[in-house]
Amino acid sequence: MQPWGTSAAKAPLGLPKNAATSRSYSGINVLILWGAVIEHGFPCQGWLTFRQALSLGGHVRKGEHGITVVYADRFTPEDEKRRARETGEEAHAVPFLKRFTVFNVAQCDGLPDDIATVAPPPPPGLIEPRVEALIKATGVDFRIGGNRAFYVPSQDYVMVPPPQAYFEPINWHRTALHELGHYAGSGIMPTSQALCCNCRPKSSLRSA
Repeated sequence: MQPWGTSAAKAPLGLPKNAATSRSYSGINVLILWGAVIEHGFPCQGWLTFRQALSLGGHVRKGEHGITVVYADRFTPEDEKRRARETGEEAHAVPFLKRFTVFNVAQCDGLPDDIATVAPPPPPGLIEPRVEALIKATGVDFRIGGNRAFYVPSQDYVMVPPPQAYFEPINWHRTALHELGHYAGSGIMPTSQALCCNCRPKSSLRSA
């Protein structure tokens, strides 16, 4: 049973924009990207294509899933321009629609400081101090965000939804410690043999 719901979006109000060009998205893309921010609890409104992240010196983290946006416009083919000149008629433009996959900057690593965004910490009091101290003592890369809980052996990090997304505070602590158990287990057995909760081998992801 999943003890958490969809976390509230933490991104500031405003139009989604391309973090590389600073251009705001428009039309249906605004609703698509707002919906993605709410669903996944992203902390910002900045988005990049896979190649744009690379061009900025960063990269999209392995296993992240992008959001499809669209671009619609019109263009006039050269043949049509030539025909219009020869006949004296008006050239007819051709409509087109292109699809792009974009990733929130929170799904990327290695971006410049002025683009990279760090998720805001949970409000004070939601994480029991002794559990927080235990997490820090492990030295694991422990990330809070999104709407899934898992440990990625290949990149050695734990991801847990924010405490405010849970129906009962105790269940955040149970989930966090559960995923830390997967982290600890990866040091005992080879990654390829580590087991997830349903006791089936998984080489790249173990989740609650």
